[in-house]
Amino acid sequence: MGLEEVRPETDGAAEAGDVSPRSSTRYPVAPGYRVNVRSGPGTQHDIVRVLPYGARVPINCQKPGEWITGPYGTTNIWDCIANGQFISDAYVQTGSDGYVTIRCA
Repeated sequence: MGLEEVRPETDGAAEAGDVSPRSSTRYPVAPGYRVNVRSGPGTQHDIVRVLPYGARVPINCQKPGEWITGPYGTTNIWDCIANGQFISDAYVQTGSDGYVTIRCA
């Protein structure tokens, strides 16, 4: 399955797979993946839930953590999608290899 450019949505409308309707920008999770959401920035942290196929997520802040290889490359950036909920940026199409928002405190 090829990966194509997808721009984040900013229309504010809620849709199936959304994580937080409060966020105005949602980024697509890699197609064909159900991504584990963890309590911290690494696979040693507990899985708190699993995102469905086709999910789009807000990125509230980002922080460095465990290095992960995924469909969008290898990175140590983890995206905080809700309070205490992190996914590897390697599975989120942000359009950047670096940080796209503030770092988590």
